[in-house]
Amino acid sequence: MKKVELKDVKPYEAPGHFKMVALRLHHKETTGTENFWVGLSHFLPGGGAEMGSSDTEKVYFVISGVITVVTPDKKEITLRPMDSLFIPPGEERYIINKENVPAAMLVIAAYPRTQGR
Repeated sequence: MKKVELKDVKPYEAPGHFKMVALRLHHKETTGTENFWVGLSHFLPGGGAEMGSSDTEKVYFVISGVITVVTPDKKEITLRPMDSLFIPPGEERYIINKENVPAAMLVIAAYPRTQGR
């Protein structure tokens, strides 16, 4: 087991994100997780992530504030505290905080599968 205290977590740059701070809570390099990682993202008003996809499945879990996830066909999915969203591999989305208060969201994502696994 490995406990993580928020005071010890370091921010990292998340490519394609803007007006947000990403914190790596559980990761291969920090706690040794082998199949998934967990991050905490803090989005300022107007903050988000560019349209993009991932090769692995993800779950978004909103802790506070409101996050809007926009699909390529402009469908909007609003996530409020305690709402979560599963995103399959390869599915594109855009993230935006349209509110005037910061939002916090957990991101749980699988690592890419390696050959032979």
